Amino acid sequence: MTDDSGEPEAADPTVGERTTEYDKLVRDHVPEIVRETGAEPETHVADDAEFQHRLGEKLVEEAREYAESRDPEELADVLAVVGAICRASDVDREELQEIGREKARERGTFAEQLVLERVRE
Repeated sequence: MTDDSGEPEAADPTVGERTTEYDKLVRDHVPEIVRETGAEPETHVADDAEFQHRLGEKLVEEAREYAESRDPEELADVLAVVGAICRASDVDREELQEIGREKARERGTFAEQLVLERVRE
């Protein structure tokens, strides 16, 4: 084949390859795991602002996966993301737990399994 100038076109090395788009934050070893399958991942290192944004997206993703599956592994992923958010935001996990205890004292826990249906005013 030739291009518009009459020169031969270079072969496209991606012809016949299948590409799956992800565009999401992944754990550090995922690129290595992908390579072990014979595939080649394309990655970049997020700057701090992008990292914070993507951690928020990851938290929602993992929480949704847990809500759908009730799989304890997904719940562990939620905790891993919370830990990463704490580290990236300089939030001490013990301080976070204390905030949670204070909220429990003020507003209660979920022990009574209450569902608020409506409030009439």
